[in-house]
Amino acid sequence: MRGAKSAKWVAGAIVVAMAATACGGSDSGSDKDKGSASGKPAGYVSIDVGEPQKPLIPADTNETNGSYVIQSLFTQLLDFDAQGNIVYTNAESVETTDSKTWTVKLKAGWKFHNGEAVTAQSYVDAWNWYANIKNNQQNSFWFADIAGYADVHPEKGDPKADKMSGLKVVDETTFTIELAEKVPYFNYKLGYATFAPLPKVFYDDPKAFGQKPVGNGPYKFEKWTHKKLIQVAANPDYQGPNKAQNKGIQFKNYATLEAAYQDVVSGNLDIIRQVGPTDLPKYKQDLGDGAIEQPYAAIQSLVPAFYSKTFKDIDPKVLQGLSMAIDRDTITKTVLNNTRTPATSFTPPQVKGNQDLGTDVFTFNPEKAKQLITEGGGVPENKLFIQYNSDGGHKEWVTAVCESIRKATGVDCVGDAKPDFPTDLEARDNDQVKSMYRGGWVADYPVNVNFLKELYHTSAESNNGRFSDKEIDGLMAAADKANSLEEAVKGYQEVEKKLLEKMPAIPLWYYRINGGHGKAVDNVKVDFHGDLELPGVTVK
Repeated sequence: MRGAKSAKWVAGAIVVAMAATACGGSDSGSDKDKGSASGKPAGYVSIDVGEPQKPLIPADTNETNGSYVIQSLFTQLLDFDAQGNIVYTNAESVETTDSKTWTVKLKAGWKFHNGEAVTAQSYVDAWNWYANIKNNQQNSFWFADIAGYADVHPEKGDPKADKMSGLKVVDETTFTIELAEKVPYFNYKLGYATFAPLPKVFYDDPKAFGQKPVGNGPYKFEKWTHKKLIQVAANPDYQGPNKAQNKGIQFKNYATLEAAYQDVVSGNLDIIRQVGPTDLPKYKQDLGDGAIEQPYAAIQSLVPAFYSKTFKDIDPKVLQGLSMAIDRDTITKTVLNNTRTPATSFTPPQVKGNQDLGTDVFTFNPEKAKQLITEGGGVPENKLFIQYNSDGGHKEWVTAVCESIRKATGVDCVGDAKPDFPTDLEARDNDQVKSMYRGGWVADYPVNVNFLKELYHTSAESNNGRFSDKEIDGLMAAADKANSLEEAVKGYQEVEKKLLEKMPAIPLWYYRINGGHGKAVDNVKVDFHGDLELPGVTVK
């Protein structure tokens, strides 16, 4: 989701929205809905989170709006602390001796919100369902490491089996995962919410479940008023380390960041995840101690649609030239009010393997930009479009980037606004991007692989630019066969160096969260994904 389009474009992974079931749950307002004039129950916390793109199923959610809700309702085997270190949640341990066969032991006594026990079978059945091609889950690619994945998710035709051979239940709280090849960082991948378990009721009616999910997380589902709000209540029986310190959460949908900000200032909304460009100069003064500014593991890029007339069979020199035509320093300092850090690589500083690529491709140089574009044969029709979601505070910087490209190279550049994030994502998913789109990616796990393989491997679900390169795929495969996490990280550093030659995207800048909260709540903290840790928020 997160994420990207995982954390959580964390946590396949989480796509960032902003300048980024036949089952239980109550649809109606009970007496506790009378807690405030705004309809928020007493003791609940409200936050601006827009309409999820998909139903609330862990493996079908890879953007930030849905990810926030999924993470409140479901808990996977493990998570990460603020430094990106593994913290076991539903798992007691995840161990391996050879990076190929992994043994998972669950903590006993965990239950789904309907009282059903969370067992090893809950995980194995869910993962088999997620991976099966017939179920068309966005994040099915995340299970591709597991032996037998090709049988349930063939490249062509119907599946040969309904279970992956690599998953074996040992006892009620133990199962093993055999991978097709060793993957030294596989345990880190398990921190992504798509690996969450499912209760038996899910299989009765997956479609209905997606509207009223039953999870095993710190909150229970209450209601979803589409395009307005989603409400969840604290789960009093939750045994994880992130037990709710409030009575519930309201995820509220706003048409603009400016509208959400005004509601925080006026006291009608508790938390805003990201302040829009127009309010950045004053939000610290307005919110005082409630203002939040913190770097996190995320990057914003421009992603070419390699199927488009603009970029089909394009020479990478053209993309390198366009990169050098963008004045990142000035845009981050002025339009973005010093709230972003210009990117110098394809990965953010907070992940293992981030490196200095020793290149000037990310440095503003109009003369060289024009030269490279000319050497590469130019931009077809000398015009490009940048697609973005207008509900995420992106218009101002997209306009500035286009102006920078236009002035530096003479290439015409126009913003292509979509009304909201789900519409933006649908255009990407359906190969309808005119030229390139605004891509934001948050770490699902703190390893460089997450920013490289999940975005630029030919078969990666979040590779919406449809970049495909056999050499890159081969280097990734070789890195995955390393004998240790450290060796795998080094292998992907070589992948990144090669990506610089191929330019599957144009990195712009690293994210900082610039959000805040009102006076009614406290203990608002940020995790390494850049997500606000909602279970820990307290109501005054």
